[in-house]
Amino acid sequence: MSTRPSEAPAPTVDVHAHILIPALQQRVAEADPDGFAALQALELRRNGPESLAASGRMIKERWPQLTDLDRRLADMDAQGVDVQLVSPSPSHFYYFAGEKLSLELAQQANEAVRGFVDRAPERLNGLGLVPLQHPQLMVEALEHAVLECGLLGVEIGSFAATPADPERSTVELSDPRLEPFWSRADELGAIVFLHPFGCSLDERLDRFYLANTVSQPAENAVALSHLIFGGVLDRYPTLKVLAAHGGGYLPTTIGRSDHAWKVRPEAQRCAEPPSSYLQRIFFDSLVHSPRELRALVEAAGPGQVLLGSDYPFDMGSEDPIEEVQAAGLTRADAAKVLKGNAAGLGITAAAALADRPTV
Repeated sequence: MSTRPSEAPAPTVDVHAHILIPALQQRVAEADPDGFAALQALELRRNGPESLAASGRMIKERWPQLTDLDRRLADMDAQGVDVQLVSPSPSHFYYFAGEKLSLELAQQANEAVRGFVDRAPERLNGLGLVPLQHPQLMVEALEHAVLECGLLGVEIGSFAATPADPERSTVELSDPRLEPFWSRADELGAIVFLHPFGCSLDERLDRFYLANTVSQPAENAVALSHLIFGGVLDRYPTLKVLAAHGGGYLPTTIGRSDHAWKVRPEAQRCAEPPSSYLQRIFFDSLVHSPRELRALVEAAGPGQVLLGSDYPFDMGSEDPIEEVQAAGLTRADAAKVLKGNAAGLGITAAAALADRPTV
């Protein structure tokens, strides 16, 4: 006999999965060809020709997973994932774009994600984009994503610097100009998904795929440190920040930050030791190591870690549930990571699950 909706099992939720929006890239390439060319040149410098060529082949091979709904749903079924929280590929950030174009691109991305989610609303939730390089426009883009498009929040990078305008100051997540954005995200209960793309170390990481393996966790650590030391999480303690890649290097090396907070006056602008803020941040489980996942759960608490796969990129996980199970967490803690914690971010059980028989 089918279960009643109130008895529906909690879904297994993957909070880190991406889609490509080809029309978005076409629009920005046509609207700002110089900026787009500068971005491509920057990516070549950052990644090096070998990694850039390998990434191009990977995207070509995985194009169906990035764009085709039926393939995505089949892969979710094979993985045992009931619900995905989908976000645009971070290659769509386009932080070089000017004000008018950047707002247009964010709104186009929001609408594209909404359209994709609407094709399988019982299996998908979505996140939109905001123009981090233009803090004064972020609230408008956030409200468009959440209030007009009905998305659960937005995805942002670890910083914004415009290659087409090197004189423009870098926007860090502690930037006072972002205060209205954090305030409105907190009011709306919106998820802010921190997903780095690119690294300011540039050519130092241009071989061996260091542009991903080192830069992503480093950028996570820098961005989260700005949120912590800048007092953002003091001012907005209920802000829903979700960090990709397990938060990078920060959660398991937080002791050095705690020590700096004790001995350095310039590091004392947050109210509590930095490690205490890990219990206010959500993290995905994508760390590629059972030992590191156990350490993350220990550092942040089992209520702060959620299943993440980075579907369908090659640096993601083909079997994310097995990776969580391999970490040797208690049964209760593993259930929180796979299912329970998603509800705290407003990722609700899919309606279709109510019709599934109890196992």
